Parts: sequence; C-alpha cells; structure tokens
Amino acid sequence: MSSRFLLRAVCTACLFGVLWLWAPAPAAAQTADSAKIVAIVNGDVISHGDVDNRRRLFALSTGLPMSPEVLDRLAPQIKQQLIDERLRLQEVQRRRIVVTDQEIAKAIQDVESRNGMAPGTLRQRLSADNVEFRTLVDQIRVQIGFTRVLREVLGAQSQIAPADIAEQLRLLKEQTGQTEFRVGEIFIPAETPAALADAQKFADTVIQQLHAGAPFPVVAAQFSQSQTALQGGDLGWVQPSQLDPAELKVLNEMPLGAVSNPLRVPGGFSIVALHGKREIGKDPATLLSIRQAFFPFSVKLDPANPTEQQKQTLEKARALSASAKDCPAVEAAGKAAGGNRPVDPGQIRLETVTSGLHQVLSTIPVGHASQPLVAEDGILVLMVCTREDKNLGMPTDQEISDRILNDRVELASRQLMRDLQRRAMLDVRS
Repeated sequence: MSSRFLLRAVCTACLFGVLWLWAPAPAAAQTADSAKIVAIVNGDVISHGDVDNRRRLFALSTGLPMSPEVLDRLAPQIKQQLIDERLRLQEVQRRRIVVTDQEIAKAIQDVESRNGMAPGTLRQRLSADNVEFRTLVDQIRVQIGFTRVLREVLGAQSQIAPADIAEQLRLLKEQTGQTEFRVGEIFIPAETPAALADAQKFADTVIQQLHAGAPFPVVAAQFSQSQTALQGGDLGWVQPSQLDPAELKVLNEMPLGAVSNPLRVPGGFSIVALHGKREIGKDPATLLSIRQAFFPFSVKLDPANPTEQQKQTLEKARALSASAKDCPAVEAAGKAAGGNRPVDPGQIRLETVTSGLHQVLSTIPVGHASQPLVAEDGILVLMVCTREDKNLGMPTDQEISDRILNDRVELASRQLMRDLQRRAMLDVRS
C-alpha cells in the first residue's frame, strides 16, 4: 500500500490557483490569533494558526471562497481532523517510524514534474495564497507515516493467502448477472452523538462544493477520513453485500455520474458518487497500449494558409509515419518533439475513446504508425503497441488481493483510531 495516490491528489489539488476573496487581517492581529491554543493532544498543542492554515489549504484546493463564513464553517471539522492527525503522528513517533524530509521533497518534486512545473513552484503558489508550505508538508508526513503504522499493525494479515482469493472469486461467480457498482466515497466520521452536528454541517459544505463542480477525487483526497482517500475516494467495483443498506438504496436509484446527499452510516456520514454500473462477470472490453508523438504548431492552424513551420511539422510527422517500425521509435520521436501530450497515455479502453480516434485505433494494425492526424494546435502520430480483448467483469487475482488488503487496512485504521482516541488526554477549547 502506498501514499503516493494521496500525495498526487492532495498536491494536484493545490494547483487550482483559486484567488482569495477575503483580505487577511492586520499582521499584529493575525499573530495574536495564531498563537491561541484550540486543543492539547497528549501534551501537544494545536493552535488557531494550525487550524487556519489547514482550512485555507482545504478551501484553496477545492475552490471554496475565502470568506469568513466559509472558513468558520470549516473550522470545527478541521480542528477534529487535526486532533486525529496529531494522534496518528504520535503513534508514528511512538513506533519510531521515520519519514525523512528527502522522501517528502521527492514526492513534491514528482507532483511538480507531472504537472510541468519548475522545482519550487508549488511552494511559491501556496505562499502567494497565504498558506504555509509547512501545512502541506506536515499533512504528507503523517499520511506516509501512518500508512507504515498500518502495515505494522496488519503484520502477517497484509499477506493475502491464495485460499482467500479463491473464496472471493467463488462468491463473485455465484453472483454473476447481478448488478455491481463503481463507487467513489467521502467518509466523514462522527463517533459520538456530540460530533454529529458538526459532521453534518461539514458534509453539507462538501456537497455544496461538489455541486459547484469541484472534482470528486480532489474533494475526497482532502476531506475523506477513510483510507480510500489514498485513491481519491475510489472504492472500485463493489457488490451489494459490501455496501451499507443506505448506500445501496441510493445507488440503485441514482443515475450515472450523480453524487448523493450525506448518508448516515455507522461511524459517521458517507457521500457516494456513482461512476458505473454493470452485471457481475460481464464487461467485455478491448484494451490498448499505445504510444503517441505530438508535433505542436507555434500558432493556430489556418487550413487555407498554413505557415512555413506548420508545413515543416507536417513533413516531420509524415516521415515518422513512414519510418517508425515499433513503439519505442514513436516514443522517442514524441519526447524529441516536445509536445504537451504524454507519449504513453497508459492503458486505454477502446470503448471510451471519442469517435474520431476510435476509428483509427480500432483499425490500425498493431506495430504500424498511423497517418498524421492534423489538429489546429499540432499533428499527432499514433501507434498501437498491444490490443487485447478481455472480460473486465471478473477481476484478476491481483485485483481481488488488493481489494481484500484494502478492506483489512480500512478496518485496522478505524480500530486503531478508536483506540487512540479512547486513550488520549484531550483538552479541546472553544
């Protein structure tokens, strides 16, 4: 299990570049407020400044306006999340698990590289929006460290036996033909009756932002307190028996792409998104791996009056189409061309490709380069490396193993957090 999924979601979320609508208070007032203690967790202090920085990071990454009303609405749940995060950090430290600055720096560098950002850009953008870079670093450090704690807690249970996989596969085959769901979730905990009101308000805030167009994976990565936040809230394909009855009822009634209102479930509230429906065991697909070389134009194409650069670009693309004999050749040409499209876009499901490219990808022989595909911003040359017909309705052994492990990790996480909360010495102040 890796924290890289969450790092990608959290850090990418910070790149939305939302403008602040709230002018910061005078520096002297900010300093005085920042030092105020809001909670003491086993002797460790959480200050108003800690809460303020985290709620700003949350609001920035999900596109919430920086109004006092919004920030105040976020504060109670942010405070509780920071308390839980401090408990996780203390457990990481108790077990002498070290997350190095180099690991965090490497994770952030990877995010900047994937987003075409120069080193240090992420720090600059957060600083420009009055969010301390330390806030993100601390969050990442706890996420990585607690993931390692859960590995220790699971011990031998992290090894999935072949018999466990076989039993899950047997159960799936018995349900062939029934409906299963591709689900995303955001889980907001409320372990005590006193916490229900704040959790409900927080869930309503999350719903408002989702309805305003914020991407579900980004919101899940920031707000969800389930381990599925590591995958942007993605539960994958789940069967009715794996769902809470309240969730199952809503999913049966929801159209594809819809997001539910907050649902009361054991331990808190759940917000679910329906990404897909299918019959268990039946999902034929054609899977492709491709390489692409994109040759960009320096200006937008006028078909009636192409520039000299555009004519030369077309000749380069034609030469590649004629000479490329394998996917490494197309990949090398794509990297040399410096286009803004990935040379390896990952596995592609043919059925999801738009009509224009669908015809090309479905007919071009494996290992043959396409003719140049001209667009207004450049020219694309494609090559299909592999094409495989597969039934995605029945998961592989590795997918089943991952699902079992994820379930065990989630259970271990909730049990450990309940234990840490029960034993904690807390002084929470208004």
